[in-house]
Amino acid sequence: MIHFLLKGVLHDRHRSLLPLIVITLGVALTVLGHAWVNGVLGESFVMSAHFSTGHLKAMTRAYAEEQDQMPIDLALIGVKEIMDELAGIGEVDWAPRIRFGGLIDFPDESGSTRSQGPATGFAVDLLTPGSKEIDRFNLTSSILSGHIPTREEEALITYDFAEKFHIQPGDRFTFFGSTMEGSMAFGNFIVAGTVRFGAEALDHGAILIDLTAGQRMLGMPDAAGEILGFFNNNRYDQKEAQAIADSFNARRSGSTDEFAPLMVTMRDQEGMAQLFDYTHIISAILITAFVLAMSVVLWNTGLIGGLRRYGEFGVRLALGEEKSHIYRTLIYEALLIGLIGSVIGTVVGLALALYLQVVGLDMGDAMRASTMMMPSVIRTQVTATDFWIGFIPGLFSMTLGNALSGLGIYKRSTAHLFKELEA
Repeated sequence: MIHFLLKGVLHDRHRSLLPLIVITLGVALTVLGHAWVNGVLGESFVMSAHFSTGHLKAMTRAYAEEQDQMPIDLALIGVKEIMDELAGIGEVDWAPRIRFGGLIDFPDESGSTRSQGPATGFAVDLLTPGSKEIDRFNLTSSILSGHIPTREEEALITYDFAEKFHIQPGDRFTFFGSTMEGSMAFGNFIVAGTVRFGAEALDHGAILIDLTAGQRMLGMPDAAGEILGFFNNNRYDQKEAQAIADSFNARRSGSTDEFAPLMVTMRDQEGMAQLFDYTHIISAILITAFVLAMSVVLWNTGLIGGLRRYGEFGVRLALGEEKSHIYRTLIYEALLIGLIGSVIGTVVGLALALYLQVVGLDMGDAMRASTMMMPSVIRTQVTATDFWIGFIPGLFSMTLGNALSGLGIYKRSTAHLFKELEA
């Protein structure tokens, strides 16, 4: 019977072409929509981890309470010793960093101030061979001019900042701020290149220097504001992260020193728990709403397709075919059409999702005023769910529509049937 129904579906275009087209489009949009939502939300968390939170973060207890203010006076001391302790913990790569703020002054040819502006600074390990910080900040592909710093006196500045003050690679500038002890800090740097991170909140004005240069300029020998930990597979695991943090903190549970190291997970950092929960809820709502919307469309397609075939059902009943047999074949046809459309739609949706996962869609102009840590290039994220989620509206809705419309078969009376045939 399946072979017979398949031949009918393939040869009778009036019966199957429109449903197949609608199912294919609906399933493709469902798959693409699911991958799009996962990509947008996933990229935001990856960017937050790489630039700010890490999967784990070690800092002093006092620093943890005021970390949004980048209080380098509350930084960790004895970083080498702490790094030695962390080296044997899990499959995690640890990276000390300093976040700081201050004023950048660009001199003219005579040495007088030509332009100046406030900037957020990152001091990270750029020069040590094998450091993964260059990859985390995506510097290789984000450099728009110049090159990645190769010396301690070189720095990167964001492209928008450079455009605003008409700065080119090779220009010099002076950074003014305060040291760890609260005294005046300044450092002279050469612009090695300009970079666009892809997060509008940072691209407004930021500089990136080597960790050693930052420690020297800010009076922080063997010190860092925070030590970030990243799982080697680059995927955040809350259970594993919590176990590592609990083990680290248990060794210092009896200390009352406000400068004692404290480790927190990505979720435990300020605002992240609410963001995790909010994101999961929004993701579930968006995906559910999208699947339901596609289900309604495909349900209507099945319903209308079944209603349009009442004349055919009448002829088949007149020829002596049982109502139950007609109803079963209608359901089988719906399942067959739904399966074919779902397979084609899933392939099309996955192809589009994979393309956008690699190429992305530049939304920078739409997010210029954004202060959130959001990527300007939005990419999809293909997961295992995308391989089957399209079959929910594709199979279930089409079959349900035909099943409901097919109930009319059992309501056909012989008298009404002969009236139809006479007409």
